Amino acid sequence: MGARKVIYGIFGQRAGSVIVGTWNWLWGIPVDKGGTGAVMVAEESLRTMQESVQRLTEAVATQVASYQRAEQKYMQKVREYQSLENKARLAAQRGDQEAARMAMAQALQIEAILGPLKENVETADRYVTAAKQKLAREKERLTTYKNELSNMKDINEVNQALEQMTRVNNAYSIDSAKSQFEAAKNAVQARQFKTRAMSELSEDRSEQIAAQLDNMAMDDEVSRRLAMLTGQSNPQANLPMPDLDFEVKSP
Repeated sequence: MGARKVIYGIFGQRAGSVIVGTWNWLWGIPVDKGGTGAVMVAEESLRTMQESVQRLTEAVATQVASYQRAEQKYMQKVREYQSLENKARLAAQRGDQEAARMAMAQALQIEAILGPLKENVETADRYVTAAKQKLAREKERLTTYKNELSNMKDINEVNQALEQMTRVNNAYSIDSAKSQFEAAKNAVQARQFKTRAMSELSEDRSEQIAAQLDNMAMDDEVSRRLAMLTGQSNPQANLPMPDLDFEVKSP
């Protein structure tokens, strides 16, 4: 309630109600995040400032009108004073003392109020000048805020575009996929080496040596037989002859 009273005291009942209502409406929006919520708050605040400047413009126009009426009234009394003073002088020149005294008495009555009227006019002039200067400052500030709001919207759009690009890059990161592929390949190769080593360790070493010797003996025998075949013209000479001892019967 204290903050609301301060707002009403500064901006008046109507403007204060608009500001308080705006804050209540925007209460849950994270302004400090600097996103769309902050832009919405800035837009609403700018609308409130525009309304305040409009009311200030109307107030200044009222002050100017009042000042002009006061100035006109003062100038009217000045002219009346001058007219009566001139009338008294002419009457005195004619020798009409009664008319001269009456005119001068009226002039003195007006002269008595010219001083306060002049002070009032000067005060009104100062008020109007100050109000015009304030209005000019508020209009200039409002123009600045309008430009800043436009810039805020542009920056917010760029931020959203960059955030979207970042999300896309994170979702479809080729470098990340490459790293994962290389890690998977290395893991498979490491498992292959480990499995091969475990297989070699599980084999009987003596059986490996015997198998190697058998292979060497087979190679030597093959080489010897080939040498025998190539060293004779009739390869069939060294082949064992079959046993032909059998009885031939006549038909």
